[in-house]
Amino acid sequence: MSDWYFEYEIQVNRPGLLGDITSLLGMLGVNIISINGVDEDRRGMLVHTDNDEAIERFRTIVSTMEHINVTKFRQPKLRDRLAIRHGRYIPRDADEKNTFHFVRDELGILVDFMAELFKKEGHKLIGIRGMPRVGKTESIVAASVCANKKWIFLSSTMIKQTVRNKLVGDEFSRNNIFILDGIVTRRSTDERHLQLVREMMNMPCIKVVEHPDMFVQHSEYKIEDFDYIIELRHHTDEEITYEIMEKNHMSESDSFGGFNF
Repeated sequence: MSDWYFEYEIQVNRPGLLGDITSLLGMLGVNIISINGVDEDRRGMLVHTDNDEAIERFRTIVSTMEHINVTKFRQPKLRDRLAIRHGRYIPRDADEKNTFHFVRDELGILVDFMAELFKKEGHKLIGIRGMPRVGKTESIVAASVCANKKWIFLSSTMIKQTVRNKLVGDEFSRNNIFILDGIVTRRSTDERHLQLVREMMNMPCIKVVEHPDMFVQHSEYKIEDFDYIIELRHHTDEEITYEIMEKNHMSESDSFGGFNF
C-alpha cells in the first residue's frame, strides 16, 4: 500500500479532461486523496493504492494522452504534499537545494512546512534568516503547536535578551523543539549557556536557530551543518542584512539588561 504524487501540465484545456483522468483512476481501483492546481497550467494529485501494478498501468496510459504532459510521477515528497494543500510549490534556492524562500504573506504555508519537519523524529538542525519583526519566532512557535510539540527557548529576544544556562525536568525531552537566537548566543559570555547549547546540538532532537549565519561565526559549527535553511522576508526583494540586527541586539542589552537562568 502506498501513496503516489501525479502532476501534469495541461496542453489543451478541453472540457472533461479532469473527468477522464479521474475516471481512469477509478476503473483501476486507485483512490484519489486530494487534487489541486499547483500553478495556472499544472494540476497535481495525491493518490493511494494497494496495487502497484495499477499505478504502472495508469502511468503507461496517461503518458500517451495528447492533451496533457506528465511532469511528475513519484512517491510524494514533503513539497508535493504542501503543493497539493496550498496550490503552489514552495520556492527553493536554485543552487542550495535545502534553502527555502517565504514572504510574510505566506506565514500559513511556512508554519505548515515547519510543522511537517517538526513531526519527524531524530536530529534536525533548521536555520531561519530574516529581518526583525518579520515573523520568525511566531512561525516557529505556531509550527510547534501544530506539530503538538513543546518549545524551549535557549536564547531569545522576545521580551528581553534571555539566555538559559540549565534545563529542568521534562525540558530535556528529545520530543521538544529547542529554539535559539544565533546573535544572542554568539555574543553570550556565559559559559554555562554555551555548554548547554553544545549539549543540545549533540542531542538527536530538533533545533531551530534564528540568524544561523551569525551563530556559526567564531564557532565549531558550519552553515553546511544545517539540514534546512528558511529565508523569511517582508517582500521578495528585501535584503537580509545583519548590521541593523546586531545594533538592535546591542541596544536592547544596554537598555534592559538580560535574564540568565
